[in-house]
Amino acid sequence: MTRFVLYGGKGGVGKTTVATATALQLAARGEETLVVSTDPAHSLGDAVEREVGGDPVEIRENCWGVEVDPQAGVDRYRATFETLAAEFADAGIRLDEDEVAALFTSGVMPGSDELAALEGLATYIDSDRWDRVVFDTAPTGHTLRLLDLPSVLGRGMTTALDLRDKVRRKISTARTMMFGPLAAGRREDGPDDFTAMRERMERVGAVLRDPEQTAFRVVTIPETMAVRESERLVAQLREFEVPVTTLVVNKVIEDPGDCERCRGKKAVQDEALEQLRESFPDLDVWTVPDESGEVTGFEALERVGTWLDDETL
Repeated sequence: MTRFVLYGGKGGVGKTTVATATALQLAARGEETLVVSTDPAHSLGDAVEREVGGDPVEIRENCWGVEVDPQAGVDRYRATFETLAAEFADAGIRLDEDEVAALFTSGVMPGSDELAALEGLATYIDSDRWDRVVFDTAPTGHTLRLLDLPSVLGRGMTTALDLRDKVRRKISTARTMMFGPLAAGRREDGPDDFTAMRERMERVGAVLRDPEQTAFRVVTIPETMAVRESERLVAQLREFEVPVTTLVVNKVIEDPGDCERCRGKKAVQDEALEQLRESFPDLDVWTVPDESGEVTGFEALERVGTWLDDETL
Protein backbone atom coordinates (compact mmCIF):
# COMPACT_ATOMS: atom_id res chain seq x y z
CA MET A 1 0.00 0.00 0.00
CA THR A 2 2.17 2.82 -1.32
CA ARG A 3 1.50 6.48 -0.66
CA PHE A 4 1.93 7.46 -4.32
CA VAL A 5 0.18 5.78 -7.25
CA LEU A 6 0.96 6.78 -10.84
CA TYR A 7 -1.20 5.80 -13.79
CA GLY A 8 0.34 5.95 -17.26
CA GLY A 9 -0.21 4.66 -20.78
CA LYS A 10 -1.02 5.77 -24.29
CA GLY A 11 -3.56 8.47 -24.97
CA GLY A 12 -7.24 7.58 -24.93
CA VAL A 13 -7.07 4.41 -22.82
CA GLY A 14 -8.84 5.86 -19.78
CA LYS A 15 -6.02 6.92 -17.44
CA THR A 16 -8.02 9.81 -15.99
CA THR A 17 -11.04 7.59 -15.42
CA VAL A 18 -9.05 4.92 -13.60
CA ALA A 19 -6.99 7.42 -11.59
CA THR A 20 -10.06 9.32 -10.45
CA ALA A 21 -11.93 6.11 -9.64
CA THR A 22 -8.96 5.03 -7.52
CA ALA A 23 -8.90 8.35 -5.66
CA LEU A 24 -12.64 8.17 -4.94
CA GLN A 25 -12.29 4.62 -3.66
CA LEU A 26 -9.45 5.59 -1.32
CA ALA A 27 -11.41 8.62 -0.11
CA ALA A 28 -14.44 6.45 0.60
CA ARG A 29 -12.24 4.44 2.96
CA GLY A 30 -11.54 7.60 4.93
CA GLU A 31 -8.10 8.39 3.50
CA GLU A 32 -7.40 12.00 2.64
CA THR A 33 -6.63 11.62 -1.07
CA LEU A 34 -5.44 13.96 -3.83
CA VAL A 35 -5.69 13.14 -7.53
CA VAL A 36 -3.21 15.14 -9.62
CA SER A 37 -3.57 15.53 -13.38
CA THR A 38 -0.20 16.17 -15.04
CA ASP A 39 -1.59 15.63 -18.55
CA PRO A 40 -1.46 18.92 -20.51
CA ALA A 41 -4.84 17.94 -22.02
CA HIS A 42 -6.54 17.96 -18.64
CA SER A 43 -9.81 16.01 -18.36
CA LEU A 44 -10.07 15.56 -14.59
CA GLY A 45 -12.65 18.32 -14.32
CA ASP A 46 -14.71 16.70 -17.06
CA ALA A 47 -14.55 13.34 -15.29
CA VAL A 48 -15.92 14.71 -12.01
CA GLU A 49 -18.18 17.24 -13.73
CA ARG A 50 -16.91 20.25 -11.86
CA GLU A 51 -14.25 22.90 -12.29
CA VAL A 52 -10.76 21.82 -11.26
CA GLY A 53 -7.81 24.19 -11.60
CA GLY A 54 -4.23 24.76 -10.57
CA ASP A 55 -4.94 24.68 -6.83
CA PRO A 56 -6.38 21.63 -5.05
CA VAL A 57 -10.15 21.71 -4.66
CA GLU A 58 -12.31 19.28 -2.73
CA ILE A 59 -14.36 17.28 -5.22
CA ARG A 60 -15.88 14.94 -2.65
CA GLU A 61 -15.45 14.18 1.02
CA ASN A 62 -11.78 13.27 1.62
CA CYS A 63 -11.05 13.58 -2.11
CA TRP A 64 -9.27 16.54 -3.68
CA GLY A 65 -8.28 17.25 -7.26
CA VAL A 66 -5.79 19.51 -9.04
CA GLU A 67 -4.80 20.08 -12.67
CA VAL A 68 -1.16 21.16 -12.79
CA ASP A 69 -0.66 24.58 -14.37
CA PRO A 70 2.03 24.31 -17.09
CA GLN A 71 3.15 27.91 -16.66
CA ALA A 72 3.82 27.49 -12.94
CA GLY A 73 6.59 24.98 -13.59
CA VAL A 74 8.19 27.11 -16.28
CA ASP A 75 8.07 30.25 -14.12
CA ARG A 76 9.70 28.53 -11.16
CA TYR A 77 12.65 27.18 -13.08
CA ARG A 78 13.16 30.20 -15.28
CA ALA A 79 13.26 32.44 -12.20
CA THR A 80 16.15 30.38 -10.84
CA PHE A 81 18.14 30.87 -14.02
CA GLU A 82 17.36 34.58 -14.05
CA THR A 83 18.72 34.76 -10.50
CA LEU A 84 21.91 33.15 -11.77
CA ALA A 85 22.13 35.68 -14.62
CA ALA A 86 21.67 38.51 -12.10
CA GLU A 87 24.53 37.16 -10.01
CA PHE A 88 26.72 37.03 -13.10
CA ALA A 89 25.80 40.64 -13.83
CA ASP A 90 26.93 41.63 -10.32
CA ALA A 91 30.27 40.05 -11.16
CA GLY A 92 30.51 42.01 -14.39
CA ILE A 93 29.41 39.12 -16.61
CA ARG A 94 26.36 40.43 -18.39
CA LEU A 95 23.83 38.21 -20.16
CA ASP A 96 21.16 39.76 -22.32
CA GLU A 97 17.64 38.32 -22.57
CA ASP A 98 18.55 36.12 -25.53
CA GLU A 99 21.51 34.65 -23.66
CA VAL A 100 19.37 33.95 -20.58
CA ALA A 101 16.84 32.24 -22.84
CA ALA A 102 19.64 30.20 -24.42
CA LEU A 103 20.86 29.14 -20.98
CA PHE A 104 17.31 28.24 -19.99
CA THR A 105 16.69 26.09 -23.09
CA SER A 106 20.16 24.72 -23.87
CA GLY A 107 19.31 21.16 -22.97
CA VAL A 108 19.08 21.86 -19.24
CA MET A 109 15.45 22.87 -19.36
CA PRO A 110 12.82 20.55 -20.92
CA GLY A 111 9.51 21.40 -22.55
CA SER A 112 6.85 23.20 -20.54
CA ASP A 113 4.52 20.17 -20.34
CA GLU A 114 7.11 17.92 -18.75
CA LEU A 115 8.38 20.75 -16.57
CA ALA A 116 4.87 21.39 -15.26
CA ALA A 117 4.38 17.69 -14.58
CA LEU A 118 7.67 17.53 -12.70
CA GLU A 119 6.70 20.57 -10.67
CA GLY A 120 3.42 18.85 -9.83
CA LEU A 121 5.20 15.68 -8.78
CA ALA A 122 7.73 17.57 -6.67
CA THR A 123 5.09 19.76 -5.01
CA TYR A 124 2.82 16.94 -3.92
CA ILE A 125 5.55 14.43 -3.17
CA ASP A 126 7.04 16.96 -0.75
CA SER A 127 3.65 17.71 0.84
CA ASP A 128 2.40 15.75 3.85
CA ARG A 129 -1.12 17.17 3.55
CA TRP A 130 -2.66 14.02 2.01
CA ASP A 131 -2.53 10.38 3.03
CA ARG A 132 -2.48 9.17 -0.57
CA VAL A 133 -1.67 10.91 -3.87
CA VAL A 134 -2.81 9.52 -7.23
CA PHE A 135 -1.17 10.89 -10.38
CA ASP A 136 -2.89 10.87 -13.76
CA THR A 137 0.10 11.23 -16.09
CA ALA A 138 0.34 12.37 -19.69
CA PRO A 139 0.53 9.92 -22.62
CA THR A 140 3.51 7.57 -22.81
CA GLY A 141 6.11 9.81 -24.49
CA HIS A 142 5.55 12.66 -22.03
CA THR A 143 5.68 10.26 -19.08
CA LEU A 144 9.01 8.77 -20.12
CA ARG A 145 10.55 12.21 -20.59
CA LEU A 146 9.12 13.19 -17.21
CA LEU A 147 10.76 10.22 -15.49
CA ASP A 148 14.12 11.18 -16.97
CA LEU A 149 13.84 14.80 -15.85
CA PRO A 150 15.09 14.48 -12.26
CA SER A 151 18.45 13.13 -13.45
CA VAL A 152 18.62 15.54 -16.42
CA LEU A 153 17.84 18.53 -14.24
CA GLY A 154 20.17 17.25 -11.56
CA ARG A 155 23.02 17.26 -14.06
CA GLY A 156 21.98 20.70 -15.27
CA MET A 157 21.86 22.05 -11.73
CA THR A 158 25.32 20.62 -11.02
CA THR A 159 26.71 22.35 -14.13
CA ALA A 160 25.09 25.64 -13.14
CA LEU A 161 26.36 25.33 -9.56
CA ASP A 162 29.91 24.69 -10.77
CA LEU A 163 29.74 27.75 -13.02
CA ARG A 164 28.30 29.89 -10.25
CA ASP A 165 30.91 28.74 -7.75
CA LYS A 166 33.71 29.67 -10.16
CA VAL A 167 32.23 33.15 -10.52
CA ARG A 168 31.89 33.47 -6.74
CA ARG A 169 35.49 32.43 -6.19
CA LYS A 170 36.66 35.08 -8.64
CA ILE A 171 34.52 37.69 -6.88
CA SER A 172 35.89 36.61 -3.49
CA THR A 173 39.47 36.83 -4.76
CA ALA A 174 38.89 40.28 -6.21
CA ARG A 175 37.25 41.52 -3.00
CA THR A 176 40.10 40.17 -0.90
CA MET A 177 42.60 41.99 -3.09
CA MET A 178 40.62 45.23 -2.83
CA PHE A 179 39.37 45.16 0.76
CA GLY A 180 41.64 42.72 2.58
CA PRO A 181 40.12 41.39 5.84
CA LEU A 182 36.95 43.45 5.25
CA ALA A 183 36.10 41.34 2.18
CA ALA A 184 34.34 38.64 4.18
CA GLY A 185 31.98 41.19 5.64
CA ARG A 186 31.09 42.52 2.19
CA ARG A 187 30.08 39.19 0.66
CA GLU A 188 26.32 38.79 0.35
CA ASP A 189 25.28 35.38 -0.88
CA GLY A 190 21.59 34.99 -1.53
CA PRO A 191 19.51 31.86 -0.95
CA ASP A 192 21.03 28.84 -2.65
CA ASP A 193 18.14 28.19 -5.05
CA PHE A 194 20.14 25.85 -7.25
CA THR A 195 21.21 23.59 -4.41
CA ALA A 196 17.61 23.47 -3.10
CA MET A 197 16.34 22.65 -6.58
CA ARG A 198 18.91 19.92 -7.13
CA GLU A 199 18.02 18.35 -3.77
CA ARG A 200 14.35 18.54 -4.72
CA MET A 201 15.03 16.70 -7.97
CA GLU A 202 16.99 14.06 -6.08
CA ARG A 203 14.04 13.52 -3.72
CA VAL A 204 11.62 13.14 -6.63
CA GLY A 205 13.89 10.65 -8.37
CA ALA A 206 14.34 8.64 -5.18
CA VAL A 207 10.60 8.51 -4.45
CA LEU A 208 9.74 7.46 -8.00
CA ARG A 209 12.13 4.51 -7.70
CA ASP A 210 11.14 3.46 -4.19
CA PRO A 211 8.69 0.52 -4.17
CA GLU A 212 7.90 1.28 -0.54
CA GLN A 213 6.48 4.66 -1.57
CA THR A 214 5.45 4.42 -5.24
CA ALA A 215 3.51 2.08 -7.49
CA PHE A 216 3.21 2.67 -11.24
CA ARG A 217 0.18 1.15 -12.95
CA VAL A 218 0.02 0.94 -16.72
CA VAL A 219 -3.41 1.51 -18.22
CA THR A 220 -4.14 -0.07 -21.59
CA ILE A 221 -6.93 -1.46 -23.73
CA PRO A 222 -7.11 -5.00 -25.15
CA GLU A 223 -5.99 -4.18 -28.68
CA THR A 224 -2.82 -5.29 -30.41
CA MET A 225 -1.26 -1.85 -30.91
CA ALA A 226 -2.06 -0.76 -27.35
CA VAL A 227 -0.64 -3.99 -25.94
CA ARG A 228 2.63 -3.50 -27.85
CA GLU A 229 2.97 0.06 -26.61
CA SER A 230 2.26 -1.12 -23.06
CA GLU A 231 4.96 -3.75 -23.36
CA ARG A 232 7.45 -1.08 -24.46
CA LEU A 233 6.34 1.22 -21.65
CA VAL A 234 6.79 -1.44 -18.97
CA ALA A 235 10.26 -2.27 -20.32
CA GLN A 236 11.28 1.40 -20.30
CA LEU A 237 9.86 1.97 -16.82
CA ARG A 238 11.94 -0.92 -15.59
CA GLU A 239 15.01 0.64 -17.18
CA PHE A 240 14.28 3.72 -15.07
CA GLU A 241 13.89 1.37 -12.07
CA VAL A 242 10.34 2.61 -11.53
CA PRO A 243 8.31 -0.03 -9.66
CA VAL A 244 5.62 -1.23 -12.08
CA THR A 245 3.04 -3.30 -10.20
CA THR A 246 -0.11 -3.57 -12.27
CA LEU A 247 -1.65 -3.60 -15.73
CA VAL A 248 -5.15 -2.11 -15.82
CA VAL A 249 -6.92 -3.26 -18.98
CA ASN A 250 -9.83 -0.94 -19.71
CA LYS A 251 -12.84 -1.28 -22.04
CA VAL A 252 -13.02 -5.08 -21.86
CA ILE A 253 -16.09 -6.70 -23.42
CA GLU A 254 -17.55 -9.15 -20.94
CA ASP A 255 -20.67 -10.48 -22.65
CA PRO A 256 -20.94 -9.92 -26.41
CA GLY A 257 -24.44 -11.38 -26.49
CA ASP A 258 -25.80 -12.21 -29.93
CA CYS A 259 -23.77 -9.49 -31.64
CA GLU A 260 -21.48 -11.21 -34.16
CA ARG A 261 -19.22 -8.18 -34.48
CA CYS A 262 -18.98 -7.98 -30.66
CA ARG A 263 -18.05 -11.66 -30.45
CA GLY A 264 -15.31 -11.12 -33.01
CA LYS A 265 -13.99 -8.12 -31.08
CA LYS A 266 -14.09 -10.08 -27.83
CA ALA A 267 -11.99 -12.85 -29.42
CA VAL A 268 -9.37 -10.25 -30.37
CA GLN A 269 -9.49 -8.83 -26.84
CA ASP A 270 -9.07 -12.27 -25.27
CA GLU A 271 -5.98 -12.84 -27.38
CA ALA A 272 -4.55 -9.47 -26.37
CA LEU A 273 -5.21 -10.17 -22.70
CA GLU A 274 -3.49 -13.53 -22.96
CA GLN A 275 -0.50 -11.87 -24.60
CA LEU A 276 -0.25 -9.38 -21.73
CA ARG A 277 -0.41 -12.10 -19.11
CA GLU A 278 2.26 -14.12 -20.89
CA SER A 279 4.51 -11.10 -21.33
CA PHE A 280 4.24 -10.02 -17.68
CA PRO A 281 3.49 -13.00 -15.45
CA ASP A 282 4.84 -11.04 -12.47
CA LEU A 283 2.32 -8.19 -12.78
CA ASP A 284 -1.25 -8.05 -11.54
CA VAL A 285 -3.74 -7.70 -14.39
CA TRP A 286 -7.01 -5.92 -13.60
CA THR A 287 -9.79 -5.74 -16.17
CA VAL A 288 -12.41 -2.99 -16.32
CA PRO A 289 -15.56 -3.70 -18.37
CA ASP A 290 -16.39 -1.59 -21.38
CA GLU A 291 -18.88 1.19 -20.75
CA SER A 292 -20.53 2.78 -23.74
CA GLY A 293 -19.75 6.46 -24.06
CA GLU A 294 -17.70 8.70 -21.80
CA VAL A 295 -17.28 7.74 -18.16
CA THR A 296 -18.17 10.93 -16.27
CA GLY A 297 -19.80 11.65 -12.96
CA PHE A 298 -19.38 10.03 -9.58
CA GLU A 299 -21.77 7.16 -10.18
CA ALA A 300 -19.92 5.96 -13.28
CA LEU A 301 -16.51 6.46 -11.65
CA GLU A 302 -17.58 4.47 -8.60
CA ARG A 303 -18.63 1.61 -10.88
CA VAL A 304 -15.15 1.61 -12.37
CA GLY A 305 -13.70 1.64 -8.87
CA THR A 306 -15.40 -1.65 -8.02
CA TRP A 307 -13.21 -3.38 -10.61
CA LEU A 308 -9.96 -2.18 -9.07
CA ASP A 309 -8.34 -4.48 -6.54
CA ASP A 310 -9.29 -2.95 -3.21
CA GLU A 311 -6.77 -4.96 -1.21
CA THR A 312 -3.75 -3.50 -3.00
CA LEU A 313 -4.89 0.10 -3.17
